[in-house]
Amino acid sequence: MKEFIYSRNAVYEVLQAKRRQIFSIEIGEGVQEKGKIAEILKLAQQNKIKVNRVGRPKLDKVHQNNQGIVAEVSGYPYSDVIEILENAKGELPFMLMLDSLQDPQNFGTLIRTAEALGVHGVVIPTARTVDVTPAVVNASSGASEHMLIAQANLSQTIDALKENDVWVVGLDQAGAEIEASSRHLKGALGLVVGSEGEGLHDLVRKKCDVVLKLPMRGKIESLNAAVAGSVALYLAYLSRSK
Repeated sequence: MKEFIYSRNAVYEVLQAKRRQIFSIEIGEGVQEKGKIAEILKLAQQNKIKVNRVGRPKLDKVHQNNQGIVAEVSGYPYSDVIEILENAKGELPFMLMLDSLQDPQNFGTLIRTAEALGVHGVVIPTARTVDVTPAVVNASSGASEHMLIAQANLSQTIDALKENDVWVVGLDQAGAEIEASSRHLKGALGLVVGSEGEGLHDLVRKKCDVVLKLPMRGKIESLNAAVAGSVALYLAYLSRSK
């Protein structure tokens, strides 16, 4: 299945990652060949990818925020849980699981954070969730192209992780407050972030080894999924580094 990736960072990272087939690249008339565009053109030439100059209205039909460039590519290459565990390559596994996240921006933000922190892979459910769409690729600034993302049953995935001695931590407002340098975030870890409205589903919550929440000292009751998940990932990263 073909799709259109838009925005300069997203197209550039698709080229860099070399995980998708790229059929063509279209650049808007008048777009200057400098900066990221120049780097994209260089990579396209090296990989013998066709580049066309087109009117901006054609690009706007794909997305209004196309930044003057669109690439026609093959669908996102999903991974699997076994490949993610193997991707740890001797390190203690560090995984992110998303329980029915619906918003592409939140998904993309979490992928970008996870990739920046060296998370070995992300697992999403097979249904009732946002997929890795072009909007998600754009929201992640192309980080999705370097991240292993699997679609799997979360309950079964948690069981499999436990069999591989991975500690599973759920992030939910119903949990206990995370303490500084929490022992629950050290070592082999699978962090589960709930959906924007419902949090963790009951079965997923029960499967977790522990359920935690971020301490809140202000007037608001909670943070959105992307912010909360990103903070928790950083806390886990710091705990694992000690």
